[in-house]
Amino acid sequence: MEMLTHLMDGFAVAFQPLNLGLMLLGCTLGLFIGAMPGLGSVNGVAILLPVTFFVPPTGAIIFLAAIYYGAMYGGAISSIMLGIPGASTAVATTFDGRPMAMQGKADQALTAAAVASFAGGTISVILFTLFAPPLADFALKFGPPEEFALMVLAFATFVGLGGDDIPKTIFTICLGLVLSAVGFDIISGKPRLVFFELPGFFKGISFIVLAIGIYGIGEMLWTMEKSRGKVEIASHKISAAGILGTIKHLLANSRRTMLLSSGLGYFVGILPAAGATPGSLMAYGMTKSMSKNPDQYGKGAINGVVAPECANNAASTGSMLPMLTLGIPGSPTTAILLGGMIIWGLEPGPLLFTQQPEFVWGLTASLYVANFFTVLINLAFIPLFIWVLRMPFTILAPLIFVLCMVGGYAPDNSMHDVWLILLFGVAGYLLRKLDYPMAPLVLAIVLGPLSERAFRQSMISAQGDISIFVTRPLSAIFILIALGLFFYPLYLAWKRKKQAAAASA
Repeated sequence: MEMLTHLMDGFAVAFQPLNLGLMLLGCTLGLFIGAMPGLGSVNGVAILLPVTFFVPPTGAIIFLAAIYYGAMYGGAISSIMLGIPGASTAVATTFDGRPMAMQGKADQALTAAAVASFAGGTISVILFTLFAPPLADFALKFGPPEEFALMVLAFATFVGLGGDDIPKTIFTICLGLVLSAVGFDIISGKPRLVFFELPGFFKGISFIVLAIGIYGIGEMLWTMEKSRGKVEIASHKISAAGILGTIKHLLANSRRTMLLSSGLGYFVGILPAAGATPGSLMAYGMTKSMSKNPDQYGKGAINGVVAPECANNAASTGSMLPMLTLGIPGSPTTAILLGGMIIWGLEPGPLLFTQQPEFVWGLTASLYVANFFTVLINLAFIPLFIWVLRMPFTILAPLIFVLCMVGGYAPDNSMHDVWLILLFGVAGYLLRKLDYPMAPLVLAIVLGPLSERAFRQSMISAQGDISIFVTRPLSAIFILIALGLFFYPLYLAWKRKKQAAAASA
């Protein structure tokens, strides 16, 4: 009852005219910031941080949090419409969102992304409201061994239940892990895999550079080869009845996906330094593995859009939990928010809930309102987004190319990244031509640095004793499930061989 009273007080703060206006502005700006390839929530929040010095601290954080929320929604737009991930958090949305757009189902994909984002945001905010302190305590029990075991489980999901060619899946995972290791060694500080001694490789290979290259340039080259320049995209008919029909379909058939993906995304989000990108990729893999028709994924399955969008929005809320309760940012964007809080004299930690209840509950209530605003804005702009696909491919292809170049150059202002995008575009095109799955490669370059850090920290703390991964209960459970998933394809192959032998006898 006391919590409900605090929440009502929070809504009174959120609905103050200034805060409400800042929220609406932040949601709208965030939507378009997220849709711009290479920009994303991190850059958007960082760029607009100085603007907040002119408003009270509570309004400032509400504004920045609204931008964060809007950007989570917006990342799906360019992923679906152009095949270019608006941000790293939306790359998994490209897997099925882009094929749906090419099939004339862009309105369904955009509606599914908006509704799934709303569901993930709502579920995660409810969890945030009800279980903030105990979940923060539980997240602290996740040490390096548990984090590494969870990453192994994510890889195992793609290998064991991905439905793709297993050797090719393992090859692309290994390729992604190699690329993720480029740069400086995290323990010794010595450079490694610095190809041709080029200085640009010292900072490593950015995930967004790889994603834009493979899914932007690579997809464009693939489309041009298949169509010989004559791209026929199915016509897109947009209507309020069609949007409502898609929403009804999702509520009837995707409730389990929304619930499980939101829970997984929120859980991964509260783990310090994990963030929304691994959460969305893991949710996609989990949904694909649990589907009765996993072969449909990657070809335009609507749940392939729902799962990552639920997860990345849930993770964005989850990442605020360790920031507020422990003073530990759960993602790069919340690290900027944390810096803003400190600038405004708000000290994150357990005492924040008792010393600054107006701020905490005002922010919590604003997440409910921002989530509602953003889904309405997103749905209202669907006709505008559909218009992009009506452009002739002779105009759209150069536009995609320019956006890819700008998106690669903008984060670090580096021409090295632009050349890498072109290289990865050609490599992505060749891998697709040879029928290699791209999702495991993307997963590996995202989880590679997290896995390495967790593994090496575990080995240092255990003095090289690898049994640390099976002597800790949570870690052991994850490792056992991962082993089961790795051996599952072998069991299926043995079963098929046995059935074939019985049929021929």
